[in-house]
Amino acid sequence: SRYYREVLPGEIVKISRYDVQTLDVVPRPEGDPSAFCIFEYVYFARPDSIFEGQMVYSVRRRCGQQLAIEAPVEADLVSTVPESATPAALGYAQKCGLPYVEVLCKNRYVGRTFIQPNMRLRQLGVAKKFGVLSDNFKGKRVVIIDDSIVRGNTISPIIKLLRESGAKEVHIRVASPPIRFPCYMGINIPTKEELIANRPEFHDLANYIGADSVVYLSVEGLVSSVQESIKARQENENSFKSQKSRLGKIGHCTACLTGEYPVELEW
Repeated sequence: SRYYREVLPGEIVKISRYDVQTLDVVPRPEGDPSAFCIFEYVYFARPDSIFEGQMVYSVRRRCGQQLAIEAPVEADLVSTVPESATPAALGYAQKCGLPYVEVLCKNRYVGRTFIQPNMRLRQLGVAKKFGVLSDNFKGKRVVIIDDSIVRGNTISPIIKLLRESGAKEVHIRVASPPIRFPCYMGINIPTKEELIANRPEFHDLANYIGADSVVYLSVEGLVSSVQESIKARQENENSFKSQKSRLGKIGHCTACLTGEYPVELEW
């Protein structure tokens, strides 16, 4: 038989040629809610992945809608740096009633810049990575939706590129909160000193990266975008008591954003 359900946190599953059995679900200590990495939704996961019964693409689109509520701006069009933030950009555009227009096209033969080993390589990467669709935005006020600004190195040359190609204004909206803290749960986030949110430049980030304005999504906005449909589903399943207890309390790890770690750190 086919197995279409997610394996739950702490669940031990036995898969044999005959069937799939749950042997046990190890509970969280003191019945704490689980702590699924919220950054999976923001950046790491494929958009067609399904976590906690919801598609990552839909969560990213909701983040964009929430960002439009929190940080609207007078502009002519909404776009993105292709293509991880596209769902958020579409959500933002839809909520603002602005057209979504492509301003850059991706050269598919170059790797991701987040993992380039040094700054010079990352900045060089941008020039090789994108072509400019200048006819689409010349003389216009552009909102660029990004999924995260980690160091600030990648977005800066992109803004410069758009201005040189005729953009009248460039506003940056980030569909996640600033990353401020290291992750001790296995994600290789740059050191605290490298994170733009901890640097003095962060206090005038727009000026530092060359944008007309920069606004990040709030932590509350991200959490509500992630949890909205999980809560709705739990309420629907409330009549099935066994189902309710299986789902348990909703919890997400926001440690890299808030510094609140889901486990005690022993050092």
